[in-house]
Parts: sequence; C-alpha cells; structure tokens
Amino acid sequence: MIYFVGAGCGDVDLITVKGMKILQKADVVLYTGSLVPKELLSWCPKDILIKDSQGMKYPEIFDFLQKYQNKICVRLHTGDTSIYSTIAKQIEFLDTQNIQYQVIPGVSAAFGAAASLGIEYTIPGVSQTVVLSRVEGKTLNPEKLENILSLKNSSLVFYLSILLLKKLKQKALQMGYSPDTPCWVIEKATWQDEKIYKGTISNIVDQVSHIKGVALILFGDFLNQKEKYSSHLYLKPLIKEMNNK
Repeated sequence: MIYFVGAGCGDVDLITVKGMKILQKADVVLYTGSLVPKELLSWCPKDILIKDSQGMKYPEIFDFLQKYQNKICVRLHTGDTSIYSTIAKQIEFLDTQNIQYQVIPGVSAAFGAAASLGIEYTIPGVSQTVVLSRVEGKTLNPEKLENILSLKNSSLVFYLSILLLKKLKQKALQMGYSPDTPCWVIEKATWQDEKIYKGTISNIVDQVSHIKGVALILFGDFLNQKEKYSSHLYLKPLIKEMNNK
C-alpha cells in the first residue's frame, strides 16, 4: 500500500496522529526533503529505507512507488496533500497500474499561519470567502491575477509567490486597492525559525525583499479582524436577553 501523508506545515507536532502511526510502521519513506522537517523521520522504525525526493523527476518517483508497492510505503508531503503537492500526477500513475493507495491529510500552511497569527479568515461583514492561489510567474495560473484581486471582499492567501510580491502590489494598486490595505507575510509558518512581517500593500515589499524561500502572503481587509456586524448565531441570545429586560 502506498500512503500519501501530509506532514503538516512545519511544526513537527502538527502531523496527524494517523500520519504518525503510519510512519511508525513504515517499511519505506519517500519524503520532500527541502520542505519536510527531518525530525518527523524520528517516528520511523530504525534501519528502514528513507529517501529524499528532492531532485527526482516524475519517472523516478513512479518507479520508486511501483518498486515498493507491496511494502508499507509512505510518500511524505509537506503541508496538506490537496494543495500544491503534485499528488494528482502520482495517483494518476498508481491508478493506471492498479496500485492501492490511501491519502492522509495534513495541516496546510494557510491554516498554520492563521494559528500563528491568531486570526480568522471569515469575518462577518468583511469576508466569508477564502481564496488560496498563487501569483503567476514561470508557473502559469489559468486564473488571472486581476480576477483574483477583483474579489475584494475575500480573504486572499498566496502560496509560492514571495518573489512576485511586487507584481501583486502593482496590480492591486492599479485596481484601486487602498495603499493601506493590510498585507502580511509569514515565513516558514509554524517552524521554529518562523518570522512574521506585518505591513500594507504599499510597504510590505521593502520588509521582505530578503526572503527567497518558503513564505505565505496574506492580503485583504480581513487582516484588520474587525467585524462589521456581529455573528447572527451569537447575536440571537443577546437580542432575546435584551428583549426580556
């Protein structure tokens, strides 16, 4: 059986219990070495085969999974397997070969970042929609940046885009966003060396120009964390209590 396991976004304790238990009985592990904390491998039994997939191309990964399909083979991905993990291509191959697999989710960086920042993405009267995307660079995005930024009442989270922050700034200002619109960057969310930068779309670029690695961009008025009106669910008892008085 091949197990695709979401390793979480950095903090080694954020792997699920189910993911941890699979690692504890694994025969083989193929992990994303550039992004997955090596401390997670301490859950694995001693003397098993552990291989870093950094630098491997699809054919090599496919060969590896096929070779160890009759073992407890763990494909350990960063974050959650459903976001920017490339498992779709791997599963397509496994399906063509009738190789069994199971997917175990993890905590994605967007949610690890929110926890570190102590924020909520859905603020009544401000945003009830969360958009996870990336700014188009060498990797094409079928959804144009203009379309994403047109969702001005949404909470925008950009993965894999720190080197394209200037492009985001220019386009946002062109589209009428206030220069004071909050824009925060969290580098290596939940890792021990996590760093948080809080600014606006007009000044954040200067704060984070040194970052070349893993970082997440959060953009929008939701970052003010100010409700425009109270949640209807929690307002009802208050109204009833006031009426009784």
